[in-house]
Amino acid sequence: MASRPSTEPPRGMRDILPAEAELRDATAGTILTDYRRYGFRRIETPALESLQLLLGGGGGENEKLVFKVLKRGEKLDLGAAATEADLTDLGLRFDLTVPLARYYANNQGKLPDPLRAVQIGPVWRAERPQRGRYRQFTQCDIDILGVASEIAEVELILATTEALGALGLDGLTVRINDRRLLAAMATWCGFEPARQGSVFITLDKWDKLPPSEVRRELEQSGHPGAAIERLMELYSTTALALGLDGMRAQLGNPEADGGFATLSRIIEAVRAAASGRVDIAFDPTLVRGMGYYTGPIFEIRSSSFTGGSIAGGGRYDGMIGHLLGRPVPATGFSIGFERVVDILSPMATRAGADKRVAFLFDEATVDLSPALQAAQDLRGQGHLVALERRARNAGAQRAALEKQGYDGVAAVGADGQPSVQWFADRETHQTESRT
Repeated sequence: MASRPSTEPPRGMRDILPAEAELRDATAGTILTDYRRYGFRRIETPALESLQLLLGGGGGENEKLVFKVLKRGEKLDLGAAATEADLTDLGLRFDLTVPLARYYANNQGKLPDPLRAVQIGPVWRAERPQRGRYRQFTQCDIDILGVASEIAEVELILATTEALGALGLDGLTVRINDRRLLAAMATWCGFEPARQGSVFITLDKWDKLPPSEVRRELEQSGHPGAAIERLMELYSTTALALGLDGMRAQLGNPEADGGFATLSRIIEAVRAAASGRVDIAFDPTLVRGMGYYTGPIFEIRSSSFTGGSIAGGGRYDGMIGHLLGRPVPATGFSIGFERVVDILSPMATRAGADKRVAFLFDEATVDLSPALQAAQDLRGQGHLVALERRARNAGAQRAALEKQGYDGVAAVGADGQPSVQWFADRETHQTESRT
């Protein structure tokens, strides 16, 4: 006899129970409301994209984590397959940015210019399953395509900090850097230009690993000892203290002046517009792991959470041009949706302010019309109402409903109107129908 299939979700994935699903919906709704105020519009892209796109070199380390999908039908010939490419041609998206570039290239003639897009959807990465890291998770992105000016970064930062503030997250701090400055730093230290990408991958771990581990990883990658020593000295003693102007003087690289000037204008504009609501500061250790970033990069942290950043993004001017054959400026910001929901969970007993009511009816009742009409009356008053059979043990049923998040129970009163008993004060209220 065949064994029964497991009822557990696939490893590294999870089921979302009703209470969390409601919190997630409310969180997404708050974010979308704020983003729409800034002119962003919803778009959607497919979960599956071509492997040629996903493995095109812009995804950094995430390209190693792509879930690949076997070809179907006549295309799949196991006997004739010589390479993996003969068996697979599609993969699950690992982020929302790479698909957005393909989306824009395909639909540019039908899209506004500039495009202000917001996306909320699942992505997949073949991560090693561990606490807080899932193989399927939700991303929440806003992007501005077609604006070369740093006003795009300013708008992204203001919109995202407002959205996070609306969710109740306090003490928001924006850390900002520029990939052009990182390149100038790597050149100043003496790293080979062609190998600077691997330097940035290691430097991205600066706040996660002790300096000795950072040094060891750079040495194992075969970088020159003198360059490693200069980087360790710069970042261990002076980089954080130098500030934007000090780092500019230290590097003395005219090619990076544009990056320094851009960061200065972004910081000044955000401070003026945010009016003290959010702090923003230059952070020379900020790298961001994606290989497609070309200019300013930024992350947000909150005093509500001590485990790292809750949002991040940057400018990726080269990605769409690679597909279109002409330059298209682009920049985006992504909220760590799963992390934000985890932060909000202890702060909310239930998402939303609507009252949830269980409308009780007797199973033996032949005519349910009065109950159905009374339930509709309550819904018309803004309550969330579900019909439930009345149990024999009223106390046990009440306790179970409270545990499920209901605020009260209702029934048809003697006058034919809905009668609600709220759990909070245990008083009976006659609720007038709006018919």
